[in-house]
Amino acid sequence: MEQLGMRNYMEDIIKDRMPTVLATMPDLCQCERCQMDRLAYALNNSPPKYVVTSKGKLYAKINVLQGQFDADVVRAITDAAVRVDKSPRHDDEDFEF
Repeated sequence: MEQLGMRNYMEDIIKDRMPTVLATMPDLCQCERCQMDRLAYALNNSPPKYVVTSKGKLYAKINVLQGQFDADVVRAITDAAVRVDKSPRHDDEDFEF
């Protein structure tokens, strides 16, 4: 029997596309804090795509093939890069929520 779990598939999509999109912006800071801030910002500004089963994951992958969906992902990543670049927090080690 298949073991079930829940996952926000949007995280996989953004992590997969992020290196390609950010390669067009070579002057960005590459420290771990800025990279994680860009990922968090992009995810917080994208609709979640939760999946539970393999079938659900397949359905989410089909959505990725749609042109507008891909454009929205690229825009979220680009917006995140610009936002973090304007206000980097890599020197703010004490920041916590």
